[in-house]
Amino acid sequence: MVSTRLYVYVLQGQDLLAKDSYVKVQIGKHKSKSRILKNNSNPVWNEEFVFRVHNIDDEELVVSVFQHNDDSGLFGSSGELMGRVRVPVSSIAAEDNHMLPPTWFSLETPKTRKFTNKDCGKILLTISLNGKGHNLSSNRLLYLHSNVSSNESKELEDPCVLSHDVSCSKAPCLDVTEGNHLMKAMVSHLEKIFNKNDQGLKTEDSSELSSTPSDYEDCVEEHPPSHNFEEAIKMMQSRENEGDMPENLQGGILLDQLYQVSPCDLNTFLFAPDSQFRKDLAELQGTKDVQEGPWEWKSGEMTCLTRAVSYMKAATKLVKAVKATEQQTYLKANGQEFAILVTVSTPDVPYGNTFNVQLLYKIIPGPELSSGEDSSHLIISWGIDFHQSTMMRGMIEGGARQGLKESFEQFANLLAQNLKILDSKDASDKDHMLATLQTEQQSDWELASEYFWNFTVVSAGFMILYVVVHILLCEPSKRQGLEFYGLDLPDSFGELISCGILVIQLEQVFNMVGHFVRARLRKGSDHGVKAQGDGWVLTVALVEGVNLASSEMTGLSDPYVVFTCNGKTRTSSVQLQTCDPQWHDILEFDAMEEPPSVLDVEVFDFDGPFDQATSLGHAEINFLKHTSTELADMWVSLEGKLAQSAQSKVHLRIFLENNNGVETIKEYLTKMEKEVGKKGRLFLSARIVGFYANLFGNKTKFFFLWEDIEDIQILSPSLATVGSPSLVIILWKGRGLDARHGAKSQDEEGRLRFYFQSFVSFNDASRTIMALWRSRTLTAYQKEQIAEEQQVQEEMSTAADRGSVPNFEDAKMSKVYNAELPISVKALMEMFDGGKLEHQVMEKSGCHNYVTTPWDLVKPGVCERHLSYRFNRHVSIFGGEVTCTQQKSPLASGEGWIVNEVMSLHDVPFDDHFRVHFRYEIEKSPLAHNACKCAIYIGISWLKSTKFQQRITQNITEKFTHRLKEMIELVEREILFATQQDASV
Repeated sequence: MVSTRLYVYVLQGQDLLAKDSYVKVQIGKHKSKSRILKNNSNPVWNEEFVFRVHNIDDEELVVSVFQHNDDSGLFGSSGELMGRVRVPVSSIAAEDNHMLPPTWFSLETPKTRKFTNKDCGKILLTISLNGKGHNLSSNRLLYLHSNVSSNESKELEDPCVLSHDVSCSKAPCLDVTEGNHLMKAMVSHLEKIFNKNDQGLKTEDSSELSSTPSDYEDCVEEHPPSHNFEEAIKMMQSRENEGDMPENLQGGILLDQLYQVSPCDLNTFLFAPDSQFRKDLAELQGTKDVQEGPWEWKSGEMTCLTRAVSYMKAATKLVKAVKATEQQTYLKANGQEFAILVTVSTPDVPYGNTFNVQLLYKIIPGPELSSGEDSSHLIISWGIDFHQSTMMRGMIEGGARQGLKESFEQFANLLAQNLKILDSKDASDKDHMLATLQTEQQSDWELASEYFWNFTVVSAGFMILYVVVHILLCEPSKRQGLEFYGLDLPDSFGELISCGILVIQLEQVFNMVGHFVRARLRKGSDHGVKAQGDGWVLTVALVEGVNLASSEMTGLSDPYVVFTCNGKTRTSSVQLQTCDPQWHDILEFDAMEEPPSVLDVEVFDFDGPFDQATSLGHAEINFLKHTSTELADMWVSLEGKLAQSAQSKVHLRIFLENNNGVETIKEYLTKMEKEVGKKGRLFLSARIVGFYANLFGNKTKFFFLWEDIEDIQILSPSLATVGSPSLVIILWKGRGLDARHGAKSQDEEGRLRFYFQSFVSFNDASRTIMALWRSRTLTAYQKEQIAEEQQVQEEMSTAADRGSVPNFEDAKMSKVYNAELPISVKALMEMFDGGKLEHQVMEKSGCHNYVTTPWDLVKPGVCERHLSYRFNRHVSIFGGEVTCTQQKSPLASGEGWIVNEVMSLHDVPFDDHFRVHFRYEIEKSPLAHNACKCAIYIGISWLKSTKFQQRITQNITEKFTHRLKEMIELVEREILFATQQDASV
């Protein structure tokens, strides 16, 4: 006989012998249990149970009522039987419409000593087959209980549940849904009738209408779980739309691997009910009490499968064992591509109610194999969904990242034991990803159309066209007022206003054109330039940014990114008027002997080479904290006031490889982990200091960079150190936070302090550590500066030997400063003598690494010297290097000096197009004995022509006019302060 569904509605009990009770419903070998209701001898359950019946004539329904005991076993699963009801299924089939209306059944007296020879009460049941015949009239219900009033009750939705033996064909599922809704209407009316008897109940269990089957996995036939699951997936495939695969979550990639298995089989292996892989993984990770719910259609829709999984996570050093709940949902399943979103809720952890962890499993077809077998590409990404803002966001993200990393390392290892791994992606994949970015770049015409397609440009174009047409249609007007031939003035205030509006619009359009051209030329020499040399090559692909802050009134910015690694910088192109820029830039750093440790990322708002650029956010990427897979596709959250308020992020793809083919970054990181993992030892390498110990099962493992160390101290033997000396390593403030669990203390300045002792040979160990630290820090902070200074000195000496004196008369000079100063000529000229005053003024003015040569006599009465320094980022965001040549000669009167200076700017846009000229005229003032007059002139000589001469000239003139005025005022203050001190002494 064809199997049918039997619906059993347990409504309520009456005059039960115990106040704590629950119901068990059984048909054949399958049974299910209701929830437990306490402190009520007339409980209202209102629960629905569904069974599959194959032989109506032989099946019997047994409904048993039990007394609940709080101390009845470890899990409280047993209880005392109070009575039961037996109903043959054939009697239900004989009823009209195959339905038994709400009927009171007297409970059969059990044969237990406790309830023998007692009236055990009654139970109200409604039973139906195939969900038919539920349209009962309210008159019949009122006839049954005409003396009971009704109140409103709450109705819950009942999803169409997929059990192990549920058919996934369309018609049966629709019948079930229809039957459920009809029965819920009836039960809702019954709830209104019986609600009066429920007024005294205050417990949560008795106030709800439950329609979710309890222990439903026990009331279905034991067919293979994959049978129903595969049919459900096939059903979803038949209804699958043509949507794209979802993007990876922004937290990063946890697993990116190829397996020699078909996508469909891999999906079944991971997510089928009672998956053996999931059981093995739970055992490996110490997960307890795993409960998998059935796969069901979400909200009754047959296009989205979902299930709930709960378990108890194993305890860690920082977090106790907590209960976690996963909601697994299929976003896509078309037979070849699968996307499953897993939302993990852990409310018992600190701040657990403020966030959910999200995991996205993507299974797509892998490359074609020569053997003809199928392959799959599994990508698992993660992210955090914050329900509310919290100051602990960074700590939560860091803790989740570390926990997921460890968990999915075990996941990957176990999966590798069950499935064959294909060779991981090599450099060709990197080239493919970079080539994809290059093809996605927009042309200048596309960028121009997006940038200029706005109200300002369109309205200006319309006004120009309108005015031109008006001029063509009008006849020449008669001259009147103050007009004369060739001068046509507005004849009314309306014409004057119209002309003003048109001029303002044209000015805005002109500024936009200039800004666009400057930004496009500001692509930078770094974009697309290949790395030079052999060794470790760092390639950074800047993909896009989201939610970038803006410092302008328009709410939009012109962002570009500066990357810094090992003292070298690379700059991206400028994106115009956007908070969600699409760069697709590829930047390469020249080869390095050792793999870098840190990459600094900072986003700026472009506004000219010398304008004070606003930082929109910054971040630091530590290569030792991320795997190569994470670096290959990562979203980086920016720090800073503007960035944090806007939650700004940039999308990067970072590749670090050795072009000698010696080792890859993954092998290097694996080696570092193995070396740090030596039991109970302090490990030293060229990049890190690592420690590992395992004392009585308590593992301690941490590492930090040499660059994180501020100081190393040696403490003498003491009683506290058991008579042995100690080595104290002090980190810079804010550094090495991931290793804080290994620090003994943190001083008042927020610096972590690590104590090491019990060396086999303390003297040898301390000398080695000190030497490595000094060598490493010297390489990072001092060697490069020393080499640069030596190179500058050599260039200056070479230029002086060759007599390469610049032409000081090339530029047209304009006066930008003129003042009477209350200091003597001799005192003011100290700013050109290379002494203490000059260095103080230049350093306070934002010049780093300031170096001068002595004055040399190049011809009678003329001395010359050379300068070099570097602007800090407050002066120029490019931090460009500056080289200058100065000549000084006395005035004809002998009462003053003329100082001519030619400045060359480096590492700024168009730096090879121009030179900046200065002339300082300092002479004795006739107004006072100890006073002088100072006049300064500025000019620019152009070596190459460019369309932006006027813009650059204006920018440089404005910047240096303000800068020179501040420098002279600073010199004046320093001299007057020194004079007052000398007078007081």
